[in-house]
Amino acid sequence: MFGFRVARRAGTSAPTPQNATPERRAGSLPGVRVARHAGTSVPTPQNATLERRAGPAPAPARPLPGAPGPYAEGMREFARGVGLLARGFGYWRQRPGVMALGMLPAAIVAALLLSGLIALGIFLPGITEAVTPFADSWPGLWATVIRIAVGTAVFGSALVLVAISFTALTLLIGEPFYERIWKAVEADLGGAELDADYGFWRSVGDTLSLIGRGVAVALLAVLLGLIPVVGSVLGTVCGVLLTGWLIADELSARALTARGMTRPTRRALMRRHRGRMLGFGVATQLCFLVPLGAVVTMPAAVAGATLLARSVLDDATPSTIE
Repeated sequence: MFGFRVARRAGTSAPTPQNATPERRAGSLPGVRVARHAGTSVPTPQNATLERRAGPAPAPARPLPGAPGPYAEGMREFARGVGLLARGFGYWRQRPGVMALGMLPAAIVAALLLSGLIALGIFLPGITEAVTPFADSWPGLWATVIRIAVGTAVFGSALVLVAISFTALTLLIGEPFYERIWKAVEADLGGAELDADYGFWRSVGDTLSLIGRGVAVALLAVLLGLIPVVGSVLGTVCGVLLTGWLIADELSARALTARGMTRPTRRALMRRHRGRMLGFGVATQLCFLVPLGAVVTMPAAVAGATLLARSVLDDATPSTIE
């Protein structure tokens, strides 16, 4: 017949228009359905179709209403760390006699380091000129800009090193005084069995380790401070954050080590609460920068660090502290 061809399937024949679409030709065939893609129709066996076997794909999971995101959770942990330092200041009212003892070593170390900072400030112009002889031949404006940047970086790194050194040396010199403070806080909190002794030589080792890490942070702050335009801000922020982490780690070490925790276990526990650690450490460091603030803050920081250690232990699972 004109305009028709015979389609044989399963022993039968039926006339099919030659110009019929694949959909019309396949519509009469058993076990075949048409899958449409991009405007075309292609016959597809029914038993090979994922849609027929598994149904439609499930919708992606949505976060629960009101659940905090990672940023909000991090900021909440940061604020919690700041609040722990504030609670440490509260021990000036609860235990004034014990806290006052902690001011003596802090005052001695602060006087020595402050003298060093004053000397650095006096000789800083000469130091910047000595380390930038290449700028002598530059135009006056650019030579001044580069030397201000170098001087800012040097003094900022000195502040980082002073904050670290103050913490390390004060804890070393005032170990008996600060031990009374954090043990008094533990007694107020209750429920702690403190059998492990921190020891003088362990304090010496931690002091040297902390100063060494402080030097590394100070050098990093200097290098970042040399970046044009944004270097000063970038170096300051990086120095404050890294120094805050080191201070929080060192101050909380006494309460955690007294429970027999090793250094790797202690560090792993603290990494699980980075926001809280940074909030406590950054707030402590900023208080150190206030005139005479370091002397008053150091006993409060020891008390607050004990609260910090107890808070992360309360939130930890048994597998975390094994």
